Amino acid sequence: MYAICGLLSAISGIILAARLNSAQPTVGNGYELDAIAAAVIGGTSLMGGEGTILGTIIGAFIMGVLKNGLNLMNVSQFWQMVAMGLVVIGAVYLDTARKKK
Repeated sequence: MYAICGLLSAISGIILAARLNSAQPTVGNGYELDAIAAAVIGGTSLMGGEGTILGTIIGAFIMGVLKNGLNLMNVSQFWQMVAMGLVVIGAVYLDTARKKK
């Protein structure tokens, strides 16, 4: 499992370096929030880890639409991160409320 994760990380690094025409070690800062946010919005529980791949894909789509919309409205990067954090907090709150019922 670790070997597959390492291979996929290497492939994504090569693709990102090819898109940017350079290799910088700090270019991926903040991507971990996007990955966690996509999984949580897609329905994966932070408490138990249950979720689906389709839900994560839908969560990634929602995050992409949110980021694109905020970019089109010329919202600064700081406030985009705040908005994504609020969306993740809302998704976690809904998940815990759903688990209680």
